[in-house]
Amino acid sequence: MFRNKSESNVNGVASGAGPNSNNSIVTGTKIEGNVLASSDIRIDGELVGDLDCKGRVVIGIDGVVRGNIICQNAVIEGTFSGKLNVQELLNVRETAKIDGDIYTEKLIVQAGAIYNVNCQMGKITKAHAPKLKENEVILT
Repeated sequence: MFRNKSESNVNGVASGAGPNSNNSIVTGTKIEGNVLASSDIRIDGELVGDLDCKGRVVIGIDGVVRGNIICQNAVIEGTFSGKLNVQELLNVRETAKIDGDIYTEKLIVQAGAIYNVNCQMGKITKAHAPKLKENEVILT
């Protein structure tokens, strides 16, 4: 009744997952391993491993990531430690705690953020991109 025409119907079940869907790792969830996401992802739980995201990554206030991230855009409000490769804009909020290596084209760092990094700005090359390893989790 409320289904969008773009949603598919397989065996009478509507599927809302499409290319514009958001993925989420909620508070209280811990993932150890590597994640591939074809759309935006929000992390309010913990990820220990690498993340390759074709869209935007948001690390919420309670979110923790220890590993490498490759993405188009990122907003960090929580904790990140590792190598971060952002193709376009990295927005570091006042509640963020970041340690590691940053590669980004554009950068916003709000007052109050803890930002202990080596940072390179400009066009990103594939040489900066960390490679995902075994135990990958693929989110579509």
